[in-house]
Amino acid sequence: MAEKKLLDRARDRIRVKHYSIRTEQTYLQWMKDFILFHHKRHPAEMGSPEVEAYLTHLAVERNVAPSTQNVAMQAILFLYKEVLDIHLTGIDALRAKKDKRLPVVLTKAEVHRVLQQITDPTFRLQAKLLYGTGMRLLECLRLRVKDVDFGQHLIVVRDTKGNEDRVTLLPEQLESILQEHLTHVKSLHQSDLEAGYGAVYLPYALERKYPNASREWGWQYVFPASKLSVDPRSGVTRRHHADDSTLQRAVRTAAQASGVAKPVSPHVFRHSFATHLLEAGYDIRTVQELLGHKDVRTTQIYTHVLNRGPKAVRSPLDS
Repeated sequence: MAEKKLLDRARDRIRVKHYSIRTEQTYLQWMKDFILFHHKRHPAEMGSPEVEAYLTHLAVERNVAPSTQNVAMQAILFLYKEVLDIHLTGIDALRAKKDKRLPVVLTKAEVHRVLQQITDPTFRLQAKLLYGTGMRLLECLRLRVKDVDFGQHLIVVRDTKGNEDRVTLLPEQLESILQEHLTHVKSLHQSDLEAGYGAVYLPYALERKYPNASREWGWQYVFPASKLSVDPRSGVTRRHHADDSTLQRAVRTAAQASGVAKPVSPHVFRHSFATHLLEAGYDIRTVQELLGHKDVRTTQIYTHVLNRGPKAVRSPLDS
């Protein structure tokens, strides 16, 4: 049997490590770009100098963001360490310049103006959950039925950006709306079961350990896709979670219709959630925990955009 191509081996290794499908696609794209940059030389024939040259090229010639350059570096280091069993050291590339930008934050009035312009009830519910819980967009769309606790008014957010779980609040205002939404989702799930489908993707080895769990109601997505689709990894026909691009378009359209001049995306609701909690006097450590930030300094950025100007200083003109 012929040996697998390098990127196919990389794909296999990524799946063994249980990385998400998006991480898989992103890593493979950066690995391919690295190889093409060096005129299709095999990575085993290269080392730290070639990696440094590529990362410097990204920063200087392509002017990528620091986070983008970092993802590219992680992808290449994964290729060397996990696939080629080569440990690179001493990489000293020119790093992309990190811009110090404040997050876009809406006032409470602006939030409600945007929400009122979202006409689709499911999109409106998703947007309200983002603002009311501080979840990221994909955290909301990947939410499972079992992780919504109406009794304790909380949501367990699984597989977060830091690959950890956290707990956030479930707004009481949304409970009856969410329960009604889940009634429709359960009916859709039942229809899928009757048609011979009804299974969802389960993380890691749970599907092998609990072969029937993928069809259980608790494991279903709170926001399922409108159509069944073929899983690109397993080839199994499933109903995945809703596509993130649909809510992004709905929020942009609503923001334009509301007359809000700020650039609004679903992530702006998370920024607004944090800022409004700090404005209300909640402790920054509490907000940090709800957002899932590992470092409180990440949360502190919101103290610079409170509704009383920079650093909450009151202008002498208003005194």
